[in-house]
Amino acid sequence: MNHSTSEQLFSRAARSIPGGVNSPVRAFRSVGGNPVFIKRAQGAYLYDADGNRYIDYISSWGPMVLGHAYEPVTQAIQKKVMESTSFGAPTELEIEVAELIKGMVPNVDLIRMVNSGTEACMSALRLARGYTRRNKFIKFEGCYHGHADSFLVKAGSGVATLNIQQVPGITGGVSADTLVAPYNDLQAVEELVATHPDEIAAIIIEPVAGNMGCILPLPGYLEGLRKICDREGILLILDEVMTGFRLARGGAQERLNIDADLVTYGKVIGGGLPVGAFGGRKEIMDKIAPVGNVYQAGTLSGNPIGMIAGYTVLQELNENPFIYTSLENKTVHLENGLRHILEKRSVPHRINRIGSMISLHFCDHDVVDFQTAAAADISLFNRFFHFMLERGIYLPPSAYESWFLSDALTNEDLDATIQGAEEFVAGL
Repeated sequence: MNHSTSEQLFSRAARSIPGGVNSPVRAFRSVGGNPVFIKRAQGAYLYDADGNRYIDYISSWGPMVLGHAYEPVTQAIQKKVMESTSFGAPTELEIEVAELIKGMVPNVDLIRMVNSGTEACMSALRLARGYTRRNKFIKFEGCYHGHADSFLVKAGSGVATLNIQQVPGITGGVSADTLVAPYNDLQAVEELVATHPDEIAAIIIEPVAGNMGCILPLPGYLEGLRKICDREGILLILDEVMTGFRLARGGAQERLNIDADLVTYGKVIGGGLPVGAFGGRKEIMDKIAPVGNVYQAGTLSGNPIGMIAGYTVLQELNENPFIYTSLENKTVHLENGLRHILEKRSVPHRINRIGSMISLHFCDHDVVDFQTAAAADISLFNRFFHFMLERGIYLPPSAYESWFLSDALTNEDLDATIQGAEEFVAGL
């Protein structure tokens, strides 16, 4: 493939934007080389500035569950934008979005719209601290909850990709209040709770981790966290920025049969626009201003363009739950095809999958946490990434990221991806 225009754009971008990108994982630092610059997308395909077409397995890192430029969404945005792009005042549409979410997620009584997943997680943690009157919280190594200070301690994903072990700008006080446990290790959580009695406000976790690959919770793990929280007066926050409305109508809570005290959303909830949200039980959410004294605000929160995009996607998923079956079938097809060719060539591997999230790890051990993900053959994944990219298949440019499938993918797209993988392993 010719990438000359992308190369020129990257060189130009580096003169005005730090690292040439506005989010670090886009820089291809982990896999090597320079990023391709995307010009447009349609359905399951990305088209770069040089005119190359790619089968897309990022889906804008999750939100494009129905595919790019999905016509009902683009039409709704075009119609709504004629009424103005922002009011800075309440709208009926905000109520409709909140009511729709409540109907899809039964244990959410109240929900507050924000502008990103980072903002949602940051606000939920502040609310948990205000509600419990405690300062410390537990997070898990390799889980990423956005770039707020507290969450960048052993955060996986981007910081792991760039091999940033300690993030400058994070104060000692913030780090001291951040307790970190290995993912899928319930005993480690018990030890932290015992060491810090009556000090822990919340446990925040990706119910399915997507920032060290796709990592599923072991049987009984989330249930164990729920029991600890109930016993100790700790709030359980599920970060469903990735999993919310992707794994099921009710997200990971429905799929995994676990109830959170607070839940955070992003990605799908905005239909590709910058929207986030956090919600939970009324008694907790009533602590947020203007009802309570835990302050949170945002000028563009509930922006009508973001709201109509998210509403249109959520309504489609709510009214047509067969979409989840279709997504699952397509992802199983990809999983089975990849596993078959890797086993046939005796290539050490593990494939993790749930719903339409999947990741491939080149190793001969189970991948259940950040350490086991990091122990895989990252250099082999990097070679695989570039091999597939040159064949028009766009995978996440990091071994530490989940793949996200869209319902726009066809069996022909999946088979072309499997064929590309077979050609790669044949050359090993």
